[in-house]
Amino acid sequence: MPQEHRSTARVLDILEYLAASKGGGNTLTELSLALDAPKSSLFPILRTLLNRKYIQLDHQSNRYYIGISSYALGASFTVNQSAMDFILNVMESVVKNCEETCQLGVLDRGKVLYIRKVDSPQPIRMISHVGNRLPANGTAIGKALLSGLTNEDVRKLYADGLPRLTDHTIVDLDTLLDQLEAVRKNGIAWEREESTEQVCCWAVPLYRGGQIFASLSVSVPLFRCSDDKESLVLDSLFKAKKEIELIANTQNFNLESV
Repeated sequence: MPQEHRSTARVLDILEYLAASKGGGNTLTELSLALDAPKSSLFPILRTLLNRKYIQLDHQSNRYYIGISSYALGASFTVNQSAMDFILNVMESVVKNCEETCQLGVLDRGKVLYIRKVDSPQPIRMISHVGNRLPANGTAIGKALLSGLTNEDVRKLYADGLPRLTDHTIVDLDTLLDQLEAVRKNGIAWEREESTEQVCCWAVPLYRGGQIFASLSVSVPLFRCSDDKESLVLDSLFKAKKEIELIANTQNFNLESV
């Protein structure tokens, strides 16, 4: 586990402890004992949090409570959740339209972190799980995300080589870079049995403020990958892309926090 920045951790410890007090508040002495920190180091932090209204002080009881600025941060999380509810509705429409599994992912240090999924109603379908991480180079959703990086950034990201998931995974960096350039031009990424045998996948990058913040994909078992199915999937993805980007650019939300 990466080492925490001590001063930052102490700020968060204070806020988390006060939030857990369920309205009862805490004195400086109580905080010092609970957090095993000297009053002399806690007091300047508390003073700054007071000035920024992240905490408040009852001068009669000398007890500290969570302040209005902390509530404002919590409200921004609610906005994120509302945006995610909207995105899930869009994903459900994609699945209803093409009857295939739809996934939402973000880029996390060269891997795709899958943060939401809506399953296909078909008995034979792509099996995946929210919270999974897969090498981005071997997935359509990952290629869509990587297309937002420069070629130099991609080279640095995979300085030790491209991970292989199946016998079909692209492990040649120049080939991957050519594919990423095609994604930038055409707005669609694809893969065929590169992440999972007998599965093909298409994905679109999602933009907010000119930057890719996530990607949406549809996975299809190979025996259903007909030309008509591909056309239906692409139409569904591009429609979803337009709807999600509209809400993303009118609301300030961050999918990595939900």
